[in-house]
Amino acid sequence: MAVYTNISLIELNEFLEFYSIGKADDLVGIKSGIENTNYLVRINNQKYILTLFEKRTHQDDLPFFFDLMNHLNDSGIKCPQAIKSKNDKYYELLKEKPASFTSFVEGEILNRIEPNHCSELGKSMALFHNASSILNISRNNQMSFKNFDVLIKKLEKTNLKSHDISIELIKNEYHFLNQNISFNLPSGIIHADLFPDNVFFINNSLSGIIDFYFSCNDYYAYEIAICINAWCFEEKSNEFNISKAKKLLSSYNNVRELTISEIDSLPLLCRAAALRFLLTRLIDFYRETGDSLIVKKDPIEYLNKLHFHQSVSNASEYGL
Repeated sequence: MAVYTNISLIELNEFLEFYSIGKADDLVGIKSGIENTNYLVRINNQKYILTLFEKRTHQDDLPFFFDLMNHLNDSGIKCPQAIKSKNDKYYELLKEKPASFTSFVEGEILNRIEPNHCSELGKSMALFHNASSILNISRNNQMSFKNFDVLIKKLEKTNLKSHDISIELIKNEYHFLNQNISFNLPSGIIHADLFPDNVFFINNSLSGIIDFYFSCNDYYAYEIAICINAWCFEEKSNEFNISKAKKLLSSYNNVRELTISEIDSLPLLCRAAALRFLLTRLIDFYRETGDSLIVKKDPIEYLNKLHFHQSVSNASEYGL
């Protein structure tokens, strides 16, 4: 459930006085997503998304996200367009929370990922990286590899009693990667959360990318590694599908050619990406809090993916 703040049509139309897009005819809560409250709003036969930013999204980061989205739109990358208010602001306060309007992106989330979908993703990801490279804004990645030690310290305060995972295993993996990953890699703005539920398709063609609220500056190849983890394993068996990875990588490489250093670093970056989601899923799973915004997902999925990447010695094993 992703409607944490209830809004009536009357309250919405009062809020719309900040904007020049008209009055709303209808609003419907959107249940997908875990971070913020989202509504589908209809105004003069046009669809918009109203987002109320809950406490896990920092208000100071919002201009970065919206500048990025609008720049990508201007560059032909299909994503929501942020709509400014009459006050020339990307957001106004609604029920004491930052709230924004964006354009509606047509399409659906995939029920089953096929290799051609990964090809579509690879191309769009490379176009995203090329377009964002000329944008002069930045935001630190709070979940970057350099901050893994902070995540590990948080995890040390928990008891991993429900999972057959030792903190020593995680520490050993972190220390190995810290000693062996190259930090001399091309970098820029990345989406950082290109999971299948943030990518829409129409007739097997990618129609748009949404949810930019983890976007930040990091290594381009790290984004590719995140996508290999999220898109190139079978959902039920969790087995690696080299056909999907080959399509993703070749399609990306046709638009933005990977450097030798990026290719050589890919196996270790895939390990780092798997470790990142293993850590955050474990932290969320064992966190003792009444915060309804934290959705607990199975950490073992990423432990298994980590074990697979540990067996990879060369990027050619990903089909590159």
